[in-house]
Amino acid sequence: MDIVESIKMAVTTLNANKLRSSLTMLGIIIGNASVIAMVGIGKGAQDYTLKQMESFGGNTLFVYQSSEDSEGFTTPEPTLVLSDAEAIAAQAPDVKAVAPVIESKLLIQYRTRSSFTSVKGVTTELLEVKNLAVVRGRFLDLNQQRQNAQVVVLGAETANKIFSHEDPLGHEVQINNMSFQVIGVMAVKGSFAGENEDDVAYVPITTMANQITGRKSPYGIPIDSLQVSAKDRLSIRAAAFQINNLLTRLHGNKDFIVVSDKSFLNLVSQIAGMLTLMLAAIASISLLVGGIGVMNIMLVSVTERTQEIGLRKAIGATQQAILSQFMIEAIILSVAGGLVGTGVGIGGTLLVGVLTPLKPSIPFVAIALAVGVSGGIGLFFGVVPARRAAQLDPIVALRSA
Repeated sequence: MDIVESIKMAVTTLNANKLRSSLTMLGIIIGNASVIAMVGIGKGAQDYTLKQMESFGGNTLFVYQSSEDSEGFTTPEPTLVLSDAEAIAAQAPDVKAVAPVIESKLLIQYRTRSSFTSVKGVTTELLEVKNLAVVRGRFLDLNQQRQNAQVVVLGAETANKIFSHEDPLGHEVQINNMSFQVIGVMAVKGSFAGENEDDVAYVPITTMANQITGRKSPYGIPIDSLQVSAKDRLSIRAAAFQINNLLTRLHGNKDFIVVSDKSFLNLVSQIAGMLTLMLAAIASISLLVGGIGVMNIMLVSVTERTQEIGLRKAIGATQQAILSQFMIEAIILSVAGGLVGTGVGIGGTLLVGVLTPLKPSIPFVAIALAVGVSGGIGLFFGVVPARRAAQLDPIVALRSA
């Protein structure tokens, strides 16, 4: 019997038992759909996470005070000062902008409404470093910094908490029992690394140091951190090297640490990739379960069709012909289930892209692999029932009927 005739007989047999064939394919369908959807959605989640992170400043370096200097002695006094930011901006060629920050959690009040908010003393460079935008009014400028002006720019969430539906521009709020005029409201930014960028209030850094926190240092205005933007992603390492050298020379020792968000981005990307692989591995277990289902049904089929097998062998069908027919039936079930599962997986992936902010990609490699694996599963798990059918003794098979 040639291969074409074997395929025809296999298709006829499967059509005669549509419900059983459909239920057999169900495991393969679920397995393929799960693998494809998990890989596609996982890749979309990875891209979305990295995009969100880069929106908070993709080329950013962070400079913090270290608790110990280069010789291991503790440094309780603030060592980072405002003049460090000015020196980096002037002398580090691979640095695009520098934003010094002083931060404190304070109560902001307006009439009967109040909110504990992260109040930050900053300079105008923060807009560029962190990709921020003002939706109403304006941001802080250099003149206000020089004048220790009592002005404030509110984050979107802070403005909503304190003013509700009222326009905050021009009104005065109380910070640390001092009046500050609201000159601007920031655009919605979202949260990143546990920090809500919308629940914040920005004041001039000099006002923060001189009037709110009262910090003093013999070396200048002490600050909590420096947020530095490199010219581009390729310049991050050079910018970090320049900052390290410059601040070490200015301070006389290395009493600070420089952290790059590039390493954090790479770490997040690796973690997201591993999670995607893990989800795909978990989903692929259902492919294995589907293959076992194919084998079980084919074994049942061999038992039910004992008389047919005995009759075919009695009129001259070879073991190879019987083996081929049952193997082809198993492969058809697996491949058909794989193709249907592929369609379901692609459809589910596209649906997630429509209903969520994620933009899942269609994983063509995963599709090819899943369909190939499902066909291989049919071949592998079809061997046992096919061999059992081929080895039946025709006389015993006819007698058992």
